[in-house]
Amino acid sequence: MVFTAQQIAGFTGGTVEGNPEATISTFAKIEEGTEGALSFLANPQYEHYIYETKSSIVLVNNDFVPSQEVKATMVRVQNAYESVAKLLQLYQSMQQKRVGIDSLAFIDKSAKIGKDCYVGPFVAIAEDVEIGEGCVIHPHVTIGKGARIGNNTEIYSNAVIYHGCVIGNNCILHAGCVIGADGFGFAPTANGYDKIPQIGIVTIEDNVEIGANTCIDRSTMGSTIIRKGVKLDNLVQIAHNVEVGSHTVMSSQVGVAGSSKVGEWCMFAGQVGVAGHLKVGDRTVLAAQSGLAGGNLAKKGGAKMMGYPAIDHLKFAKNMAALNSLPALLKEVAELKKEINELKNNK
Repeated sequence: MVFTAQQIAGFTGGTVEGNPEATISTFAKIEEGTEGALSFLANPQYEHYIYETKSSIVLVNNDFVPSQEVKATMVRVQNAYESVAKLLQLYQSMQQKRVGIDSLAFIDKSAKIGKDCYVGPFVAIAEDVEIGEGCVIHPHVTIGKGARIGNNTEIYSNAVIYHGCVIGNNCILHAGCVIGADGFGFAPTANGYDKIPQIGIVTIEDNVEIGANTCIDRSTMGSTIIRKGVKLDNLVQIAHNVEVGSHTVMSSQVGVAGSSKVGEWCMFAGQVGVAGHLKVGDRTVLAAQSGLAGGNLAKKGGAKMMGYPAIDHLKFAKNMAALNSLPALLKEVAELKKEINELKNNK
């Protein structure tokens, strides 16, 4: 597939600066550009690469002002990062999609598979499963009894969807993720811990992406819910009866404990921990390694928080600045105590 600079400008709403007939057939990072490749410049720290890149076309923001000659054809757009994402989506959508059911797949006779699906070798689909149209099920996926999967969802190898769970349309489940394993529910007794049966399900709405080896536990009763547009990175743990609001994103190694409710458009950086039975308001931002244990700030929504326990990010920064001054302060206090003792002894 070959695109001209003019075609790219038309698709992205941009303007061409250079040769409108310049063509590309692939993508490359700006520092690794080759002839016939499209690159982009969004971070000013990478500006020096645009003057030496061999890429044929570079997407830049409208306000970019070069400090020297740019040999590549530039396409100016409102947001270069968003525009390249759209172009990559277009490129991927034009790739030929596999269809058909491999002879080595096991599909129960009661399961229903929509048209134009691909089911790879060693996939196991249990009884009463329903899979929509245009789905791609890669090798070694296991789908349990009565699960429901919407249209155009892709499930990568070794993912496991337990019985009764519901997956929406246009979702992506990466390799090794587990949807619907038992929630961590045990009742302490004099003889140990009695398992509390987890009889609920997991419900994943449309346009959700779940990273490799991420686990979403089924609820004790009712449903653990992942709302539309949520994006979960690799190695995320969502416990039983949690609800994650629409368009929230979570980076790797985030853990959300049982029965917590996370609002819409929240952003959790890597290794964030959220205690159980908490409410997190819309558009809350938790910086990396924050531990949310409670408090009203997170409930209100819109807060930016850091630390453990998580507090307002500006307060956390001031506290850390003070902590860095602690050794000098302790030394000063010790010297003052010594002077006071000397004054007392000289009376």
